[in-house]
Amino acid sequence: MKTLIVEDKAYIRKGLLNLLQLIDSEVEVIGECESVKDAVVVANACKPELLFLDINLTDGNAFEFLEQTKSLNYKVIFITAYEEFALQALKIGAVDYILKPVDINDLELALKKVKQLSIIEQQQRIQHAKSVWNNDASKLILSLHDSFQVIDLNELMFCESDKGYTSFYCSDGKKHVVSKTLKTFEEQLHTANFTRPHQSFMVNLKFIDKYDKSGVIHLKNGKKIPVSSRKKEQFVNAFLNRNMD
Repeated sequence: MKTLIVEDKAYIRKGLLNLLQLIDSEVEVIGECESVKDAVVVANACKPELLFLDINLTDGNAFEFLEQTKSLNYKVIFITAYEEFALQALKIGAVDYILKPVDINDLELALKKVKQLSIIEQQQRIQHAKSVWNNDASKLILSLHDSFQVIDLNELMFCESDKGYTSFYCSDGKKHVVSKTLKTFEEQLHTANFTRPHQSFMVNLKFIDKYDKSGVIHLKNGKKIPVSSRKKEQFVNAFLNRNMD
């Protein structure tokens, strides 16, 4: 099977390639990509039969890639992290996936399952997963020390990252802390009307009361958020074009 690996982390691509060489002589890796843009070009040119497709890429997500290449016929094994909100959608859709870091036994099982499934049947499952993913995009599930916490992004005011931990501040006054960096959640938050005015903060645009041109955001609860000089133009554009629906 002509296979394309679409994953934005080089060490994951290398590890996956090594495992494939160990366990399956039928898989021929014809290329590696780290972005939606590059993957679309390569897929259209090479017509792969199988894709290992990361959920979150440097310039978008897996479902955006699938939409842009829907005229092609290929099977997909998703690559995802346990914490990602898309994982539940994949489970509900009964779509094949492997978790990071990739385990050789999980990889063998995913390959076996995907080979037994027709392209049409898998496409139907992926469409179902995509529907679930889109509907759940307004919720964030945080893995806390002793529980899983559901966060309504419409009620999340801002996030603050510090030394590998991220704190989530909600409009009801509650605070939740996870041992993950802010980058882990950045893509989903961006799609939910959040902006990142500073390396340590992401802010929900709907909770901004005003912005001082000196570089300070004032939230409706009185909290002040700094805007870094290199992110100032990006923030101002987002602030002036915000969607308050």
